[in-house]
Amino acid sequence: MKRTYNFFLLMILFFTCTFATCKYSTRDTSPIPPEVKTFRVNYLENKARYVNPMITPQLRDKLQQKIIGQTRLRQTNSDDAHYDISGYLSDYSVTTTGISGQNASTDRLNVSFHLDFKNTLTQKVISADINRNYDFNAQYSLQQAEAVLLNDIIKNMVDDIFNKIFSNW
Repeated sequence: MKRTYNFFLLMILFFTCTFATCKYSTRDTSPIPPEVKTFRVNYLENKARYVNPMITPQLRDKLQQKIIGQTRLRQTNSDDAHYDISGYLSDYSVTTTGISGQNASTDRLNVSFHLDFKNTLTQKVISADINRNYDFNAQYSLQQAEAVLLNDIIKNMVDDIFNKIFSNW
C-alpha cells in the first residue's frame, strides 16, 4: 500500500512539474518589421564641454552588443543599413545639489545624449534627447566619481537609447 501511495505522489509531482509551466520574457522590444534586417551604429561624437574620452566609444560598443543580443538584426557598416543610429553626447557636467553648512555635500553629474535614428526603409526619423543625473558625495573629485559611476552611466544610457528605438511606448 505504501508503495502505491509513493508511486501515486511521484506521478502527481511528475505531471505537475511537466505541465505547469510559466513563460516570462524580459525582452523590451516591440515587433520589428520582418523587412528590417540590418542596423548600423555610427561614430558617436562627444560635444560636451567636459570630454571624458571613454564614454562615447563604450556607449557605442555596448549599444551594438545590446542590439545584437536582444534583436534579430545584423550589424553592418554599410550605408544601406535599415536602421541607422547616430548621435552625440551633448552634456557632461557637474553641479552642486546639496549644501551642508558652508560646504557642498552632494554633487550631480548631468549626462545628456542626443539621439538621431532613421529607418531607411520607411524614412521614419526620430530625434530625442536622453538625460540622466547621477548624485555623488561632494568630497569626491569628478574622476573619483566617474570611476564608480561610469558602468551605471553607460548601462542606463544604452538602455534609454535602446528603448527609444525599439520600444513602442
